[in-house]
Amino acid sequence: MSGGESFLALAENVALGLLSLSFLVTVFRVMRGPTLPDRIIALDMLVSVAIGFIAVIGIKTGITLYVDVAIALGLVGFLATVAFARFVMSRRAGEEGETPPPRSEAKP
Repeated sequence: MSGGESFLALAENVALGLLSLSFLVTVFRVMRGPTLPDRIIALDMLVSVAIGFIAVIGIKTGITLYVDVAIALGLVGFLATVAFARFVMSRRAGEEGETPPPRSEAKP
């Protein structure tokens, strides 16, 4: 094993360790809260950490298919965050007594 290969193996292990630590801290924030927007942001962070895990494992194994999986997870995570944000906005509008903004419907 050359110096470059050993450095890459060390960097992969350090990256996996740091991602594991951030995963645990983020799970704590999801469970602890204190508010719904905090939990939503923590769930978005979990998606980001999962993408990091996938990227490091893809580098470690050399399988390029992991890049496609990470892109798909990023898209799903983005859509979930947007959906949660719309939910929070409609919930907040309902609490304040306002009517939520009208939904635009496609006309035939």
